[in-house]
Amino acid sequence: MPRSTVLDQFHLSLTDRTRLELIAASRSESVSRVLRASVLLAYHSGSSIAAISRNTGIDRPQISRTIYKSISFGPLAALDDLSRSGRPRTLTNEARAWIVSLACQKPLEFGYSYELWTMRLLAEHIRTHHESVGHSCLAKLAPSTVCKILSAHDVKPHKIQYYLERRDPDFDQKMAKILYVYKEVALWRSIGLPKELAAVVSYDEKPGIQAIGNTAPDLPPQPGKYPTVARDYEYVRHGTVSLLAGINLVTGAVHALVRDKHRSLEFIEFLELLDKSYPPETIIRVVLDNHSAHVSKETSKYLETKPGRFEFIFTPKHGSWLNIIETFFGKMTNSMLRGIRVPSKAELIRRLELYIAEVNLKPVVTKWNYMLDTIELDK
Repeated sequence: MPRSTVLDQFHLSLTDRTRLELIAASRSESVSRVLRASVLLAYHSGSSIAAISRNTGIDRPQISRTIYKSISFGPLAALDDLSRSGRPRTLTNEARAWIVSLACQKPLEFGYSYELWTMRLLAEHIRTHHESVGHSCLAKLAPSTVCKILSAHDVKPHKIQYYLERRDPDFDQKMAKILYVYKEVALWRSIGLPKELAAVVSYDEKPGIQAIGNTAPDLPPQPGKYPTVARDYEYVRHGTVSLLAGINLVTGAVHALVRDKHRSLEFIEFLELLDKSYPPETIIRVVLDNHSAHVSKETSKYLETKPGRFEFIFTPKHGSWLNIIETFFGKMTNSMLRGIRVPSKAELIRRLELYIAEVNLKPVVTKWNYMLDTIELDK
């Protein structure tokens, strides 16, 4: 009678076999899991350890360990390495908590010039001051250990993630007013309101557009030799200009001025441009931010000369993303202005004006969808 062994206790349920077959056929699982699943399936189907070794190239002791792990811990657990005991922990929980608390403070508070911790600086500080807080286990703390401890608590004191603080107490009300305007514009477009009666302009300035010139000519691409434009590293600055632009939300037409600055004087000039662009009886509604030029004494005096002509709808503070014109500026930055080089500031102005003319040949209406379904129009 043949002698029974521990390996005779190996068996697979229908559920386990189905899972192992999926893993063995997977193209996304790790190689080790795929091979171990194949070993278990082959042994279950009656193949000997020697035959499995020949077919898979895995040595027989490793195949035996996989089968023994399946018997002891289950077939799915046998696909992964078992956790090892390793060295006993030498850092106490209190010491780890102290490290995390240090990382949550700025180095400046401890007299350093650094704004943010580095792992090396934090480890050095801990090794220097560990005795004063009674954590002798930190005497030989390495920066890599500090990194592991902070990662376990999801603390990254060497990085900055920016946030935007809402400093406008009336943010929600002002946003609702902007969205109400966008909802009206969507309605006007749907019913075909005459374009000359619908003057809703999203306005802003794009300052600091640089006129940068080359010191050597660009070299064009050459098939099979130079795939891209070649450009010399040196450049010349010719100054900057500001683009004052407003986009009609109904028609997509862009009104624009290119000037050296964007003060009240230039803003009033833009308002005069709008005034000439629409019939006298049309109320021109302008969505704009709280820039000082928009609320200055000079602007207020000009508006008094045009009673009932303009209606300003201000975005909340830090709410420039609510202004559709920002989308236009972003598209322009990523297309026409990307990599632009000009021999003079006058040439930059000409290129900007040409771009506006090109846009107005085929105006694009930008549609706003965010939270618009939360706004109800008055009946």
